[in-house]
Amino acid sequence: MGNAQEKPPGGGGGAASADQATAGSGTRSGGGSSGGKPHMAPQKGAVNGTQRENSPAGGQEKKEDSPAVDTSYLDAPAGALPPHLARLKNEGNHLFKHGQFGDALEKYTQAIEGCAEAGIDSPEDLCILYSNRAACYLKEGNSTDCIQDCNKALELQPYSLKPLLRRAMAYESLERYRKAYVDYKTVLQLDTGIQAAHDSIHRSAEHKNPNTGNFSRFMCWLTKMLIEQDGPEWRQKLPEIPVVPLSVQLQHREKPISIEQAQARAARAAQEEARRKEAHFTLLKQEGNSLVKKGHFQEALEKYSECLAIKPDECALHTNRAICLLKLNRFEEARQDCDSALQLEPNNKKAFYRRALAFKGLQDYLSASSDLQEVLRLDPNVREAEQELEVVTGLLRQSLMDNTVHTPRV
Repeated sequence: MGNAQEKPPGGGGGAASADQATAGSGTRSGGGSSGGKPHMAPQKGAVNGTQRENSPAGGQEKKEDSPAVDTSYLDAPAGALPPHLARLKNEGNHLFKHGQFGDALEKYTQAIEGCAEAGIDSPEDLCILYSNRAACYLKEGNSTDCIQDCNKALELQPYSLKPLLRRAMAYESLERYRKAYVDYKTVLQLDTGIQAAHDSIHRSAEHKNPNTGNFSRFMCWLTKMLIEQDGPEWRQKLPEIPVVPLSVQLQHREKPISIEQAQARAARAAQEEARRKEAHFTLLKQEGNSLVKKGHFQEALEKYSECLAIKPDECALHTNRAICLLKLNRFEEARQDCDSALQLEPNNKKAFYRRALAFKGLQDYLSASSDLQEVLRLDPNVREAEQELEVVTGLLRQSLMDNTVHTPRV
């Protein structure tokens, strides 16, 4: 479970990591300690529990066995929890990962109650269970119960990162911005790189502030909310922000990240890079279009070339750059750009029209005439193509006459 509470180093099994789906994971289980025993399919040929032969003469259609479901993840160790409670926790993680938050909540509750019944005194494991259940409450919009579970988790393990994050998000959803601000600032002391906080904050803030793309901008937004709520003296009205002991800060910073965290960070970095490239691409294209309107074709050509380095398969870039090349009398290059555009979009009218102009510049009037006729076939109402076809037809006729005059008779 990407945002289930992690176990501190050495605790084992705290992060919710599930490999395969489990049979029956969509239904809520009773209080059994097995964590939901997978349903066993009847033996081949069994009908209503009675063995029956699959005889062709009997008309019974032979059914193939259902594929085996891997539930080995349920038996993975989970800190100091005994196997039956570890199984409940693991199933809760699996259900959470697959969006079944209500069912996951039940499993965590059963595990918490089981710890009390068994007299298990493991603050780390109980902290994780309360934090994971808090995540379920948060997903279901129950911010009040989320805060209560986070409080319990933090009583067991002060300055635990994920309970702080989840409580901050719950406070924010209730518009209790002062308490949210304090928790977020506490998180900053634990994770100065904001890596662990980023995903949670982004999801929490995006619906209120569409421009929020990182933790810093989110904190600016939250500060703005506090100023609107409490005025210029908002800082004086904040609860005291706790100072996280240096030993705790170092413990969090030296803690190795899980595979899931590393993958999430890599995915986030890739998304940020994609957004950066998209923004740069859009700016370059807008600049190119503006330069064309101003008649600065060489500069526009350079902008479109930069765009094509980012997105070589965007047809419009090839046709736009072809305009610049035509204006600069670079007809062969313009033809090549139109060829590329037509490979991407075989019925692109602009590409046919501009290639016709390139052929005209190259004095290949027959090819120009053919492309212009193709434009009119695709859209008979293109007046420019009709006019250009008349011009090209005249040039073709003149070229043929010139060739005839200069061809010696045998």
